[in-house]
Amino acid sequence: MDVEAESVTKLIFSEDIPEKWKENPDFYYYLSKLGSYSVDQLAKEPDRLADEKASVLTQTQELAFDNYKTFIQTAECSRAIFQQFNKTEESLECLVKGLPVLSAACEEFAHASSEIKTHRRLNSLTLTRNAQLLQVLEIPQLMDSCIRDGYFEEALQLASYVRRLGNKHSDIPIIENIVKEVEAAWWTLMHQLIAQLRCDLQLPRCLQVVGYLRRMEIFTEAELRLKFLQARDSWFQSLLAAIPTDDANQHLMRTIELSRIHLFNIITQYRAVFSDDESVLSSTKQHSLSDSTIFHSWIIDKVNQFINVLEQDLNKGVGSSLSSLLGQSMYFGLSFSRVGADFRALIAPIFVKTVINNFTSAVRKATKRFDVDMEKFTLPKILSSAHYSDLKEEKKITLKLEQPPETLLEFYPLAEYCNNLLIIMNELRLCAPLSATHDVTFSLHESLSSVSESILSFYRQEQQALSASEKEAFTRFCVCFAEDLLPYIQNCLHIIYKPADIAKYLGVTTFNLQEQKLTYLNQAEILDPINHLLPVKLPVLPVTNSSSERTKTVTDQDSRKDMTVDEILVRM
Repeated sequence: MDVEAESVTKLIFSEDIPEKWKENPDFYYYLSKLGSYSVDQLAKEPDRLADEKASVLTQTQELAFDNYKTFIQTAECSRAIFQQFNKTEESLECLVKGLPVLSAACEEFAHASSEIKTHRRLNSLTLTRNAQLLQVLEIPQLMDSCIRDGYFEEALQLASYVRRLGNKHSDIPIIENIVKEVEAAWWTLMHQLIAQLRCDLQLPRCLQVVGYLRRMEIFTEAELRLKFLQARDSWFQSLLAAIPTDDANQHLMRTIELSRIHLFNIITQYRAVFSDDESVLSSTKQHSLSDSTIFHSWIIDKVNQFINVLEQDLNKGVGSSLSSLLGQSMYFGLSFSRVGADFRALIAPIFVKTVINNFTSAVRKATKRFDVDMEKFTLPKILSSAHYSDLKEEKKITLKLEQPPETLLEFYPLAEYCNNLLIIMNELRLCAPLSATHDVTFSLHESLSSVSESILSFYRQEQQALSASEKEAFTRFCVCFAEDLLPYIQNCLHIIYKPADIAKYLGVTTFNLQEQKLTYLNQAEILDPINHLLPVKLPVLPVTNSSSERTKTVTDQDSRKDMTVDEILVRM
């Protein structure tokens, strides 16, 4: 709009014109047309406009009347269109509201499609790598098979591979599960190897098994030593437990044999597997001392265990095989000296104690037997020379060292007592320790003193009823005990324990031995209860190697022969 039109507009319209007129081109056209009118035309213009308005209104009414159906139709169409536009608007609003949901669903679908695509790609890749995956998944089963079949080297290699695989792919769940299963089999392998140590193993296999345990790195060096000794000791104890305990002699002999063989083998295996020299070089002295202490403590425990079994079986009684058992035990202790564990000094006191106890017990039984025989004994009549000769042929005593006095045959309590003592001393001679000399001498002295008391008791009970011949026989009985049996037992004691050898061993003289009553019986004290019953009181003289006139001289050559004797029983 130009300046003139604007000024004209302000003149016509005092107030501002509506905005919609400003945008209508007909408005400005009409203004320009008004500008070209004259004054008369302008004055007539309102009337013309009113007439034109009435004419248009009339035409409009006629048009509406003539075409009312069209107008109605048009109104209905307009109303329908309006309603359709309203519905369309509502649908559009719903669409606008549903578009974010649709967008989110589409994004979710796109993401799911992407995952499906990824899984499909992984499945395709898995299918192409099926063989390699099966090998990895079957590792736990293969590990169990190797352990079950004894292929420990392959099992260790598999475990090492799985450990590296787990360190490299620790974020993969299937790899983590495989590692856990292999770790469980790892402990099974450890128990399997320890179980092998509980079997009878040779040194090469033992080295191999301990090598596997070292490579597993489960135990420290000290723990591995302890586990090795525990496992090998478990196998050794099973061998000892299988030995029958009915016969103490056989049980002890078998125990000595198994202990000597297998303990030495275990020690050899231990020293081959665990080198103390290497531990000194590779670790501190304290650690080496601890490792050595484990081994030494175990050896001491096994020695103590053997000592306990030895004492128990010896207390049960082993008969005449004591010398053989002593030799085997000493050889066992000597064999341990090669490994620095000579325990013979612990064995000797046990056997000495057993020898003393056996000897003392047997002598007491012989003494009690003599007392029983004296209760049943009746003094014999004077025997004729023919009867005496027949009796001697029937009840002959054979002793390679020295013949017992034949006068004992007349009195069967003395003969049986002498025979029992000879049997006891024969057993003692097979294993006669020097440290038992005092106890043996004291036991014999005590027994002979008891015999002397029994003779005196017999006399006191029977003296009123004795006839002259029976008194004479009783006098011979006492003389036989004092002059024959007592010197003979003294001589037998000196055959077992030679005074010269004892004196040389102790560094004293035989006179000192006689003063201390070591291997010498105190005959005066023994005969003191029956001295008044003897025809002539015997002086106490030093006992020499020669006995009375009725005994034979014993030489050094005879002293090395056996002392076996037949049982003497004379029933009157």
